[in-house]
Amino acid sequence: MRFIKRYKFLITTLIILTILFFVNYELGIKAIDITAYSLKEMVFVIPPVFILLGLLDVWVPKQAMVKYMGEKSGLKGILLSIFIGSAAAGPLYGAFPVAAVFMKKGVKFSNIIIFLGAWSTTKIPMLLFEMASLGTKFAIIRLIVDIFGIIIISRVICRIIPKDEIENIYINAEKF
Repeated sequence: MRFIKRYKFLITTLIILTILFFVNYELGIKAIDITAYSLKEMVFVIPPVFILLGLLDVWVPKQAMVKYMGEKSGLKGILLSIFIGSAAAGPLYGAFPVAAVFMKKGVKFSNIIIFLGAWSTTKIPMLLFEMASLGTKFAIIRLIVDIFGIIIISRVICRIIPKDEIENIYINAEKF
């Protein structure tokens, strides 16, 4: 019973894929291919992310993170959050463990939201691709709009979410 509770999502997914396979063979094969591709991608992304997180956790002192990205970091915290998020590689699900380590290190909540926003929308390779494909003017305008949008969204989120709920998020990150 404990096994079923622990792996209920995996078991449910396998049952659905099996049913889909028998109901619509072609769609079932396509779903299995997509699932296998996603699992393979995660196997290659997650371990390096966790290795880097371990190094970040050990090598970067909490005082440094608080100084550069903490409550009193100001503009330098915002700029550093944008830079780290933009320079990061990998899919968005790789950003959440990094955000948890940032929380453990005392990074300001709005800077974490900015980091997540930058990771998802301001990647440097994407900017270079847009410059080549859609033109430099478009790419720069989109980047500027995204950066201001991310900062505004982070401010709104920090005002909407109650302080005690943010504290609970930090407490849960400590367990990570």
